[in-house]
Amino acid sequence: MSGELSLNINIKEPRWDQGTFMGRAKHFFMVTDPRTVLLSSETLDEAKVIVENYRAGIVKPGLTEDELWRAKYIYDSAFHPDTGEKMFVIGRMSAQVPMNMSITGCMLTFYRTTPAVVFWQWVNQSFNAVVNYTNRSGDAPITVNQLGAAYISATTGAVVTALGLKSLATRLPPIVSRFVPFAAVAAANCINIPFMRQRELKYGIPVTDENGNRLGESPNAAKQAIVQVVVSRIGMAVPAMAIPPVIMNALEKRAFMKRFPILNAPVQVGLVGLCLVFATPLCCALFPQKSSMRVSSLEEDLQEKIRQTSPHTTTVYFNKGL
Repeated sequence: MSGELSLNINIKEPRWDQGTFMGRAKHFFMVTDPRTVLLSSETLDEAKVIVENYRAGIVKPGLTEDELWRAKYIYDSAFHPDTGEKMFVIGRMSAQVPMNMSITGCMLTFYRTTPAVVFWQWVNQSFNAVVNYTNRSGDAPITVNQLGAAYISATTGAVVTALGLKSLATRLPPIVSRFVPFAAVAAANCINIPFMRQRELKYGIPVTDENGNRLGESPNAAKQAIVQVVVSRIGMAVPAMAIPPVIMNALEKRAFMKRFPILNAPVQVGLVGLCLVFATPLCCALFPQKSSMRVSSLEEDLQEKIRQTSPHTTTVYFNKGL
């Protein structure tokens, strides 16, 4: 095909239909691709220039549609959708698989002693705090005090849950104690995410009409967004923290694992990584990134404002975060 690339490609939206689970899954397999973590700052900045120029009607000579979409997904993997800021590298969704496979693998391996449980729950919640802050919805800042409260609350909740379940599990079959880290992580997600995004619950997140025009901020939209993110995060943890313990429980009875116990950690990390490669994008795809709700479900004052400024709008849209 000759000539310049058409300016009619809508790169404000994902390449695949987000009204279907398969379309969202394809989108998130691209967004969470761990290979993008290895890209240099120059490559990321080049992708940003290509995307922003295209949106402004400027096409790089010789640019193909596939190259445009690749630039768009590189851009999406590293820059916040609301603020446009380059995200901290370990907080990006593309870092989820390598970071979580290492941390989760160690949590599942070193679960027998109290110091190990406390240490790895602390490491996990420190990582989660970075991820939750990096992938928050909206463009409003969060204070140091709010960050500190979220971090302390989530870490304390995870450690207390893990230690409580660990003490109960001592009277149950050994396989049960292997699931203590998952229960602690699930509980911590229910604490960490709402606390990290508490400003959104208080002041709301931006809601727009179907054309992207900002209509106001809604705490009700924030509640829906946070619930969806909590469900997705717990869903991501289920395969990675439920399947490897069962496999490892069987493997540790084999002669070769008894002869080489040093293999326990790397095998566990590998199993977790295999699960996360699929669980991360598939659970992100449970709900559309651009979520929606009826105007009638918003706060009364915001409903009135929308009736006055955009009377034909019946549904609003917002970035739910990840």
